[in-house]
Amino acid sequence: MKARPAFIVISIAIIVLVAVTGIWHPRIWWTMVLFGPLIYVGYSDILQRKHAIKRNFPVIGHGRFMLEKIRPEIMQYFVETDTAGRPFNRILRSMVYQRAKKVTDTAPFGTQLDVYQTGYEWMDHSMYAHKIDHSGPHPRVMVGGPDCKKPYSASILNSSAMSYGSLSRNAVMAINKGAKMDNFAQNTGEGGLSQYHLKYGGDVIWQIGTGYFGARNKDGTFSETEFAKRATLESVKMIELKISQGAKPGHGGILPASKNTPEIAEIRGVEPYTEVQSPPAHTAFSNPTELLQLLKRMRDASGGKPVGFKICIGKESEFVDICKAMIATGIKPDFITIDGGEGGTGAAPVEFSNYIGRPLRDGLSFAYNTLVGYDLKKDIKLIGSGKIVNGFHIARTLALGADMCNSARAMMLAVGCIQALQCNNNTCPTGVATQDETLMKGLDVESKSNRIANFHHATLNSFVELIGALGISSPSELNRTHINRRMNISTIKRYDELYPYTRKGEYIGKDPVAVSYVRAEA
Repeated sequence: MKARPAFIVISIAIIVLVAVTGIWHPRIWWTMVLFGPLIYVGYSDILQRKHAIKRNFPVIGHGRFMLEKIRPEIMQYFVETDTAGRPFNRILRSMVYQRAKKVTDTAPFGTQLDVYQTGYEWMDHSMYAHKIDHSGPHPRVMVGGPDCKKPYSASILNSSAMSYGSLSRNAVMAINKGAKMDNFAQNTGEGGLSQYHLKYGGDVIWQIGTGYFGARNKDGTFSETEFAKRATLESVKMIELKISQGAKPGHGGILPASKNTPEIAEIRGVEPYTEVQSPPAHTAFSNPTELLQLLKRMRDASGGKPVGFKICIGKESEFVDICKAMIATGIKPDFITIDGGEGGTGAAPVEFSNYIGRPLRDGLSFAYNTLVGYDLKKDIKLIGSGKIVNGFHIARTLALGADMCNSARAMMLAVGCIQALQCNNNTCPTGVATQDETLMKGLDVESKSNRIANFHHATLNSFVELIGALGISSPSELNRTHINRRMNISTIKRYDELYPYTRKGEYIGKDPVAVSYVRAEA
């Protein structure tokens, strides 16, 4: 039995037992001196909506918050690692919580990082920093190339792909409502477009993966008819075809029959209580030209909305082939999302998480250079995703060539994730990554949507202040010369030295893959 139902049953049993026994033995009533306060605290926990841990684990949930208060503050400086061995800084996690809760996120005693450690990065500020007025709107990016009839004005920070099924419906609804409140977009993930993504009217980026969930025929192939039914919905602002994701590129997935409930089946367009496989590759195309033709069909069927694809860079030659196909066919995506190999997921084979997929900075710089080299970038927006948590991460990603960013990890933290690492076990204690009804109820949509909006707003405020400190007024002015990286104790390099720029049109008539290898050897 789960903690909350167990507490209710036990507390009622105690009250009944004491009441009945107390009729014959009045001294029994004294036991309520012990049990009364605990029962009061427990029901207070269940009725409050601020903390999912307390709602799901009445009384005992207070232990976590007590430990937070008594632990030495020096613990804030330690770097934790998840089960795959990937580092995630507790400082960043605390910053997300503070911004989501509208708690002051300033820090005493200077930097919390070792500025002489290899890998430390920073930006050079200007003597002529700009004064920032936060009363105006945050920067936005217009997504839509020459063939797009319904371009979308996007926030430079949006919620990255997280499927309903991986996340609970309460978490999906909280993100959607938060997106509506602070005017950004929520990516559905490949699990399909559900009613929970549409409930509050937040902007939606509908992602379609290799399973074509919500846009498939009974045999699992892509259905343009089913696609059009959902792609034309008002809330759907962009469509993203997922070729690969950073957490497990080149790897499909299986939805067990036991988890394929009638609701999930309806959303995904499959038969309930059957095993559903997401293959590692698409069946709707087998070469770059067919990929672009599919994107064109999707754009036309959606009524002219922005379409693009998401990819974790693998073989450079394959991305180059797509660019060559764009020139040959004249068909271009409106955007390309570059996902880094450091991206996360609820469950992935450890070897794939650790050893497959190019990291974001390397993949993004290559994609940008290739598009510029073929003179294609002017019509295509680039989106970067992969452990983007704060304003500096946004600035660094835009400096490398992205026009906007997606973030999943930070959005999960803002909605209540405590990194319990139970995503793949359906036992998430905060109700974020579970389909357990009892745990899910602990996540209050109203309070968590406010936290999502708070985090997004505060992070973009931080970003705007950072570029103001550089003496620039627009994100489009960011470039690789603005970011510095310590290589060792005596060597510092700018990003334009680490990731040299390509000249416009430089790759036309040449082999850019060979060019990049020559640079690497040089």
